[in-house]
Amino acid sequence: MDIGAAAGLGDDVGAGTEAAVPRAFARFYADQVTSTLAVVLALRGHRVGAEDVVQEAFLRAHDRWEQVGRMDRPDLWVQRVALNLATSQLRRLGAEARAVTRLAGRRHEPVTEAFGHEQPFWDAVRRLPAKQARVVALRYAGDLPVAEIAEVVGSAEGTVKAQLHTARQRLAVLLQDEEGGR
Repeated sequence: MDIGAAAGLGDDVGAGTEAAVPRAFARFYADQVTSTLAVVLALRGHRVGAEDVVQEAFLRAHDRWEQVGRMDRPDLWVQRVALNLATSQLRRLGAEARAVTRLAGRRHEPVTEAFGHEQPFWDAVRRLPAKQARVVALRYAGDLPVAEIAEVVGSAEGTVKAQLHTARQRLAVLLQDEEGGR
């Protein structure tokens, strides 16, 4: 996912033309794309869908780079946009899946990308309420501290702590149920 190469810019990044991606944005993208993808992938469960969401978030940052680049933490802005896009996409996909299920008269089993030994955990995370799933993804896939999670999701730190606490309790139950069902 090299935005410079995708835009056909090669080594001319920041060459001063309007079409060129500023060097600062290219560096920002290179530094942040992996961690942003990890968070969205944890929430989405599908690499292709997650990559699309992340690309859209970075495209929006690029389009607004003059403002976003001046922010204290543009990475948190991009993560917020990516999470909002992922949440919207999940809602839309969920509605589509329910419609297909009703029409087909059978349950829809989502296809998930393997996370290796972490698959049951991330499957359980995706069963949490959306706000809890977001803070868990930011904490464990994004490795963000509570203060930065609060900034990304637009909540108070205490709210994030409470959501993480509740999510951990729910995950313990979900994972124990999963373990007992084997």
